[in-house]
Amino acid sequence: MTKKSIVAEKRNYRVKLVDDAKKIASEYLKNIELSKVVRFGLPEIDDRYHCWRVPLVSQNKTNIGEIVIDAFSSLVSEKKTTQKKVLESRLLGRKTGKRKKRTNDIPKISNLRNTIGLGDSEALLTETPLESVDLIFTSPPYYNARPEYSDFITYEEYLLKMRKIIHQCHRVLNEGRFFVLNISPVLVRRASRSESSKRIAVPFDFHRLFIEEGYEFIDDIIWVKPEGAGWATGRGRRFSADRNPLQYKPVPVTEYLLVYRKKTDKLIDWHIRKHPDKEIVRQSKVQDGYEVTNIWKIHPAHNKAHPAVFPVELAEKVITYYSFINDVILDPFAGTGTVGKAASNLKRRFVLFEINSEYIQYIKNNIDKWQNTDVSSINWINSESVSYQLNFNLE
Repeated sequence: MTKKSIVAEKRNYRVKLVDDAKKIASEYLKNIELSKVVRFGLPEIDDRYHCWRVPLVSQNKTNIGEIVIDAFSSLVSEKKTTQKKVLESRLLGRKTGKRKKRTNDIPKISNLRNTIGLGDSEALLTETPLESVDLIFTSPPYYNARPEYSDFITYEEYLLKMRKIIHQCHRVLNEGRFFVLNISPVLVRRASRSESSKRIAVPFDFHRLFIEEGYEFIDDIIWVKPEGAGWATGRGRRFSADRNPLQYKPVPVTEYLLVYRKKTDKLIDWHIRKHPDKEIVRQSKVQDGYEVTNIWKIHPAHNKAHPAVFPVELAEKVITYYSFINDVILDPFAGTGTVGKAASNLKRRFVLFEINSEYIQYIKNNIDKWQNTDVSSINWINSESVSYQLNFNLE
């Protein structure tokens, strides 16, 4: 074992070997479309800052920059990594001064077709084209809240997996567009009568992940359910029976919608003024009766096929307020396809990723009821009815 490997082992790093660092760096170069013109120097572990530094060299062996990888999370630190435009300039032998502002700068219009993919969303997102999604709306799996979500050994493992997906979502999200997250604290039930249950403040941990991954916080919306909707958790029953001080625990009837925007120097108004299709902008205007405060009162949904669905009404409000007609809406934890159905109803395109094949089958059985969707034109990924290849067909 090398000295570097011993250091990595002692520090409990996830990235322990040079080959591991090169593999992660290769994926990064592939994502920024420079893998064919950039080579690696010898990766070095920097245990002062708990990161790997992978030198980048041109074909003529000139050093042009580096990729910095967080040794604990295995994610590329894009703030510390040499920017793509700098690498391109150095490859071309240009000085890296400020670029002149382009006069024809307009928002990107994605070419993605309606897509439904079976598999781990982290893997599927790596194959999704750069900046090809206009809005992300999802509700992540609860940490150990129900038996089917108990794949994570520790809460830290769960947060790391969510960070990796948020990281990949940042790459595929269009400039200055929104990521809306439906989330709430999670109750972990006690294992025995001698222990107490625990409530984990998941939304606040997710907030930190979003900020660290290059998003800016925009809004917190409170989804309020009817009184009694949370009584099934049993959280308030003990106090209701005994009324002893210290035992008080309110019954939760709210969830958060946390709204983030991918950081950019462009104002939101730029997307409206510069949109290449003014008729779509006009048709996308929000009609009367919209939510004027951040308190949304919506009845919860129930579905025997899935233990934690949110109502179509909730998805439709988010999609209406944060996207244009014909935009691409992504849900990396699609479940039974609520976001896809809402997007279809509102004349938006959808990209749905789901790891559970039973939910994909549920979508297949019900998608013919979705409005404005040509089922025959859907791009299925890893589905039994089509190719098993990861293949994003473009229009």
